[in-house]
Amino acid sequence: MKRRSTRGVLLLLGLVVAGHAAAADVAMPAHASFTLDSTVLREARHINVYTPPAYPTAKDARYPVLYMPDGGLQEDFPHVAADVDAAIRAGAMRPMIVVGIENTERRRDMTGPTTVTSDREIAPRVGGSAAFRAFIADELMPEVQRRYRTDGHRAIVGESLAGLFVVETFFAQPKLFDTWIALSPSLWWNDMALARGAAARLQAQPSLASTLYVASAGDDGLDESGGGLLRDALRKHAPRGLRWYYQPWPELKHATIYRGASPAIFRQLFAPK
Repeated sequence: MKRRSTRGVLLLLGLVVAGHAAAADVAMPAHASFTLDSTVLREARHINVYTPPAYPTAKDARYPVLYMPDGGLQEDFPHVAADVDAAIRAGAMRPMIVVGIENTERRRDMTGPTTVTSDREIAPRVGGSAAFRAFIADELMPEVQRRYRTDGHRAIVGESLAGLFVVETFFAQPKLFDTWIALSPSLWWNDMALARGAAARLQAQPSLASTLYVASAGDDGLDESGGGLLRDALRKHAPRGLRWYYQPWPELKHATIYRGASPAIFRQLFAPK
């Protein structure tokens, strides 16, 4: 497992560099921002919000919400908001709100506890995913519902460690979101504990009316580092009502899968009704 964790760390470092560089070349749609003082996290969090083109004039309309970690203006929010805006304007995706959560300590927030020494070396603090999840559920979601016209449907998208957080949250609080998108998730974390425990967790949910989409990149080794275990568990034990996908994107890399795959995935999962 030492080899897989080291490879995962290198992929994570490459993604951070690529993602920050890519943010600058995206034409940002109109958006708003606000700061939320978190009691749970004991810090202020900056939130960016995209609303669909008709939002200002369709006063009675309500919209689903797509939440995204890595949601800063120098992170993944610009390209996700731009992709969503383009798809909505083309009539290829139903209108929705995008809520981006800017990072403070990304590797703290996106990871659960680990017993693997090399995992703990990726940042000064790791293992804070439960607190970050509580922030989203108990503080951010109520604030978004207060500020915006939402319809109750909630989705989440994340890549790499944020994809790990998506999968962990799917197992920890399976009714928190209706649609879950994990792109090249870092399932190697904690010796693949999430994937190893997937079958038992799925069997504990006899029915679940939601959608789970897991994507692998050509260079992430996901099948060997937890993805294969998760896929097999879903094949055998997926709860009744769960619509799930395990989709390889061999032409894309860990550092490019978010921008490369998300436009098509959004249009597939959020097609107009």
